[in-house]
Amino acid sequence: MPVRSEEFRQMGAKELEVQRTELSEELFRLRFQIATGQLEGLKRYREARRDLARVNTLLGELERAAAKKETHGS
Repeated sequence: MPVRSEEFRQMGAKELEVQRTELSEELFRLRFQIATGQLEGLKRYREARRDLARVNTLLGELERAAAKKETHGS
């Protein structure tokens, strides 16, 4: 089941990093299943890709916000 964007936004940076790792591993397994013909539907693969993109976007936003704070003083 995909996680909604709002749920990702409530997570901290460390939780998002964990999610990114888990989703990357899941995508690897799903790609392997697709290659071997074991995966019938692509729905979960697509959902995982989108969730990973959401996590990466949020982590990028957090990094840019932290960088902006550093350049504008502590």
